[in-house]
Amino acid sequence: MQTPLVRDSATLGIEQFSKAVRNHWGIETTCHWSLDVTYGEDGLRTRQRTIAENLAWLRRFTLSLLKQHSGKESLAMKRRMCGWNDDFLMQVLDTKAT
Repeated sequence: MQTPLVRDSATLGIEQFSKAVRNHWGIETTCHWSLDVTYGEDGLRTRQRTIAENLAWLRRFTLSLLKQHSGKESLAMKRRMCGWNDDFLMQVLDTKAT
């Protein structure tokens, strides 16, 4: 039994399929790069699986909030500013501000 993805990709031309794959990996690479630069994710060494999964979810969630904030600062700077200034933290957490 074929999966829908295989069936759909078989109907695409090679150029369309390769473009879709490149787009997917471009998004994945961008997200990984942001997490590594902003949180130093590659250097983290959490051993317990559940804790590692929870922290990974939390990093992705907070990265999403930082990206939605309209400020011009880098993501890493926004993250620092959240720790330094409670008012800025509340701006990032407030979804109406974006």
